[in-house]
Amino acid sequence: MTSSRNVGVLGASGYAGAELLRLLARHPDLDVAWAAGDQAAGQPLVSRYPGLRAAYGELGFCSVDEGLEKGADVLFCALPHGRAAEIAPRALAAAGLVVDLSADFRLRDPGAYPVWYGAEHPCPDQLGAWPYGLPELHREELRGAARVAVPGCYPTAALLALAPLVAAGLVATDGIVVDAKSGLSGAGRSLVDANLFVQANENVAPYKVGSHRHTPEIEQELALAAAAPVTVTFTPHLVPATRGILATCYATLAPSAGDEELAACYAAAYAGEPFVDLLEPSSGWPATRAVATTNRAQVAAAADRRTGRVVAAAAIDNLVKGAAGQAVQCANLALGLPETAGLDLVPPGL
Repeated sequence: MTSSRNVGVLGASGYAGAELLRLLARHPDLDVAWAAGDQAAGQPLVSRYPGLRAAYGELGFCSVDEGLEKGADVLFCALPHGRAAEIAPRALAAAGLVVDLSADFRLRDPGAYPVWYGAEHPCPDQLGAWPYGLPELHREELRGAARVAVPGCYPTAALLALAPLVAAGLVATDGIVVDAKSGLSGAGRSLVDANLFVQANENVAPYKVGSHRHTPEIEQELALAAAAPVTVTFTPHLVPATRGILATCYATLAPSAGDEELAACYAAAYAGEPFVDLLEPSSGWPATRAVATTNRAQVAAAADRRTGRVVAAAAIDNLVKGAAGQAVQCANLALGLPETAGLDLVPPGL
């Protein structure tokens, strides 16, 4: 029988941190020992998350520094970008496994980080040393890992839709378009004017057109799948919903490819995957409601013969499969636990 591991959560006062606490509350092999959030330090968890009272009782937030001093068997880091890299050496020394949900260790090219994040990386020698935590693409790298870089929410959806098609040569590697919609929780807790209820309600708009930081992640992983350079036009949108991501992707179809080849490609790529549901486009397309609050992803693709393009779509919950759930899935693999442990979640009935 596997003994339980103590867990620490850095950044537990944010949306991804809250989802980690929710998921870990029912995990059979991981026990939360402490939860850190500098702005909430000294407050009980229930002051921010009343629904977690039964799971965590009187547990209170500590500061990030206090958490690192305590240490843990497993450390989930849900801190803002930049902050995670700053404390990475201390985090690695404090825990046997560090699972980072920020973007600080996702990119493999040290030269790409300042281009997209506006500053030099605090520890560029670490780039490429953290397995990219998308199990459907990198499962073997994650087994036994001591550090994991969890993908962004948009890349998770886009890669699940596109990576098998690119790897199989069914689509061209240039001219790929990713049109994605996210619920407002994807923008985090910060008080940004455009994300306030009055501004965001009954409104949909693109943002960071041509400059979103998830672009190099998508291109990096698709290039690895294709074994060739890949360029992507990525346009994200915020929609007036709490959670969920829908990525609808377009690419030039190989002349010999059609719906049968697309279906066979997905079936081969995702056979036995515990969290990927393949849909028949004739019966329905991926939808955010169908995966809400779960670690599941819905994927579908269809050939548009008139335009010679493929339309591939994926739906995930941005806070679960796009963040906390995927982090737990990666931790399970790294620790040799059942991959689905703590993640047998179902969406709301309505």
